[in-house]
Amino acid sequence: MTSTPPMRKRVEKYIDGLQEQIVSELENLDQTALKFRRDAWIRQQGGRGLSCVFACSPESGRTTSSLETVLEKAGVNVSVVHGMLPPSAIREMRSDHSSIPYDGKSSLPFFAAGISLVIHPRNPFAPTVHANYRYFEITESPVEGDEGPPKVVAWWFGGGSDLTPSYLNESEVKHFHRTLKEACDQHGSELYPAFKKWCDEYFYIVHRQETRGVGGLFFDDLCCEKHTRRATPDEIFSFIQSVGNAFIPSYIPILKANAFRRYTEHHRRWQLLRRGRYVEFNLVYDRGTRFGLKTPSARIESILMSLPETARWEYMSDLGVSEESEEGLLVNVLKEPREWV
Repeated sequence: MTSTPPMRKRVEKYIDGLQEQIVSELENLDQTALKFRRDAWIRQQGGRGLSCVFACSPESGRTTSSLETVLEKAGVNVSVVHGMLPPSAIREMRSDHSSIPYDGKSSLPFFAAGISLVIHPRNPFAPTVHANYRYFEITESPVEGDEGPPKVVAWWFGGGSDLTPSYLNESEVKHFHRTLKEACDQHGSELYPAFKKWCDEYFYIVHRQETRGVGGLFFDDLCCEKHTRRATPDEIFSFIQSVGNAFIPSYIPILKANAFRRYTEHHRRWQLLRRGRYVEFNLVYDRGTRFGLKTPSARIESILMSLPETARWEYMSDLGVSEESEEGLLVNVLKEPREWV
């Protein structure tokens, strides 16, 4: 009888495969563009990763922005790391995970695996998209002479996917949300409304009083403890696979439909202003970015991979002010998030 591999191995295998599928889909969109750069790395403290990044390099004296590729900047990264979690981190995590053993001074072994991606297309009518799916577990400290698998004392999943357009196309936004909802509904009709609401609340730029984009899904700390929906690790992992597998059908058709549309410098200017908002959220509010920048020996290049290659800030810009303009239609939605399905 074959035993089921531990969850950490199953998650690792899944995200490796999903990364390859997504990168292949993106590379097939533009046969004339450079391939993604695949950067395999080893973490000294324990673990490994593979960063797959697309960014045009200047060629023949031309600037990057003049290269008409489908993508302007994109990254699809996988990390699988392990090590010892310090007492300060354990104290913080115990507020949501009371099952974590804690004596006030000891470190505990941890394991974390995840896939994270951000795609910034070149065409202003093609929306930016972000997604990440991750697994975290804490185990008991190993006992000398015990060669068995480590005992997991706390675990949880997190992730989501969200869309950030520069111009509003309601049918495309509805397609994105409908695809994610169908994936969620396989595991319970209550999941999509809850995680869609969580997404609208999380990706909110407080100082602008608007959301970063038109939403999607966001969830964190999914486990079997009382503060979340009760489910087994297998059930939650099955859900993670459903929403992870929904990424390609939710986004690639939208990218294909807009990759080669004609646009003007006006459209490009607005796109860069919206990317400025993207930068503001990621550097000021995003928990993953802030946590990563504070982590010793962090891979800064991977953390900042999510930022666009180009962005713009204008003092008191006139774009988006008129509610009847194309730009104003998007701003109205960002000020008052809608139900799309």
